[in-house]
Amino acid sequence: MTMRMQALRAKGSLKATRLYLLRHGQVADGHTHLYHGNNDVALSPQGVQQLERAAAQLQDVELAGIYASDLTRARVGAEIISRGRDLSPRILPEFREVHFGLWEGLSFGEIMEQFPSDLEARFKDLTNFRIPGGESLTDVRARTLPALKELIEQHYEQAFLLVAHAGVNRVILSEAMGLPLQHLFRLDQSYGCLNIIDYFPDQAVVRLVNGGVNGSK
Repeated sequence: MTMRMQALRAKGSLKATRLYLLRHGQVADGHTHLYHGNNDVALSPQGVQQLERAAAQLQDVELAGIYASDLTRARVGAEIISRGRDLSPRILPEFREVHFGLWEGLSFGEIMEQFPSDLEARFKDLTNFRIPGGESLTDVRARTLPALKELIEQHYEQAFLLVAHAGVNRVILSEAMGLPLQHLFRLDQSYGCLNIIDYFPDQAVVRLVNGGVNGSK
């Protein structure tokens, strides 16, 4: 960051583009322990309540846009946030959860039992390993970050909100923090959590991670 940028920020005259990044609420009861990925599961009643509390927390925040993944659990969350606002959520499939391929709908224990060698390979190279029939984290970053960049440019010096998923949120946060994707799971993302990222011309500043946590992981 240049000395001029530092001076402007210190005076408060350098305005950021702010992203309010939410994870969807808890998914339908009985499915919380499964890897859903692109499976389109609904929110549980508790998941709806989590997003309603997030909406109350953000009710006084002026938003220029509200966006969501096209999966039901994120889309419904964006609809809840938009209530009482003159905004309709825009649905963007680029922000879908990681595609878990053959692992979708399975628990971690079932993946360990059915795909032990693939699971070991993924842990050795979390960034580049592509799940059979699914995606790598590099794939997720390649489809997610260009879409996010467009939203940041569109909402220059404004605030906007995105409801997405644990994996996608971690990719966005990792990029903002300069954290290698190999360490992505050092960032917790509980159901219904709120993250805040300010984007300046020269860098991103992460203001909040996994905040407003109000329910089960």
